[in-house]
Amino acid sequence: MARFVQLVVDGLATGSIYAALALAIVLVNRATGLINFAQGSMAVFSTYIAFSFVQTGLPVAVAILLAVVVSFFFGAFIERVVIRRFEGGSHDVAVVVTVGLFVLLAGISGWLWSYNHREFPSLFPLDSVPVAGAAVGLRNIGTIVTVVAVMGLLQLLFLKTKLGLALRAVSGNQTSSALSGLPVGRLLMIGWGLAAALGAIGGALVAPKLFLTPSMLDFALVYALAAAILGGLDSPVGAVVAAWFIGVAENLAGGYISFIGDDLKIAVPMALMFLILVVRPQGLFGHREVVRV
Repeated sequence: MARFVQLVVDGLATGSIYAALALAIVLVNRATGLINFAQGSMAVFSTYIAFSFVQTGLPVAVAILLAVVVSFFFGAFIERVVIRRFEGGSHDVAVVVTVGLFVLLAGISGWLWSYNHREFPSLFPLDSVPVAGAAVGLRNIGTIVTVVAVMGLLQLLFLKTKLGLALRAVSGNQTSSALSGLPVGRLLMIGWGLAAALGAIGGALVAPKLFLTPSMLDFALVYALAAAILGGLDSPVGAVVAAWFIGVAENLAGGYISFIGDDLKIAVPMALMFLILVVRPQGLFGHREVVRV
């Protein structure tokens, strides 16, 4: 029982890291209709900003909060200067641009802060508490709680606020939204800014578990994209649930199925994800698109 609890909690904590990036991907998709492949590099860049604030002597919580604010304006700047030039055209071209941004921002991070491994301080204590015979780290608990809080705020944003409704309208049809009087350009900037701020939170959560490097989130981005698609690209709740599913499934498979181990454990949630998407192509919590002809 203790081993099971340990594997589940560790899986939820790992899945929460994927979920933080997946939420940012969902946010950009709901605001612009695009999938942002540069989200990982943007999150790493924001984490380096937080690291720079920490080096000035600021408490880690204050440094992360300042990085979140700076990242909002950074994301808005990226949308205004780069992405907007390709909006209104082919989505395929815009997606390729985000891939280019992924490479560019990784290179800029390495140029500014070097490719050396850096230690990033943890926002939460490193102590553990006993739960059903297992030692559950407070950092894992803090990561899970943070992601749940962010998910709840995003859900409230999209369902209960005028800004969220406007973002959804712009994602559905920018031309109709503009004709309705919505400030489409400003809303797109806000969407990208919020996604960049979420990336800063995700980077700050994962950096203490790994060494801070420009490629820190490259692998996590693959899991985050999988979680966003599995949960439904229009559902913050779905992204988090799917990320938890991936984290827990791979942990349990690696812990209990001997021939899988650590090397093949990722194949288990990916295979299950394939089966689920065959039945529900729109994802677990996504909405089926209805087109009138």
